Amino acid sequence: MSVLESWDDWKNFLADRLHQAQAKGISDETIANFATEIGDYLADKVDPKNEQQRVLSDLWSVANKDEQRAIANMMIKLVQNNGTGKTQ
Repeated sequence: MSVLESWDDWKNFLADRLHQAQAKGISDETIANFATEIGDYLADKVDPKNEQQRVLSDLWSVANKDEQRAIANMMIKLVQNNGTGKTQ
């Protein structure tokens, strides 16, 4: 099962990557830039696997660059208190 198929698995995956980046001292600005790039990639290359991802994809598709950055920042906030504790 892919981490993309379950909303909770996806949030935990993102949280683990976020915590890993923070532990390495990567700045919040760099993390936000990377989250926006991931959003662009997912919107262009990956078919949403659940209802939550479909909503995000639909919002991303109508958002301008500033709004997409805001969505990426909200995803960071959403997952920052999640995760499995795995950093690999």
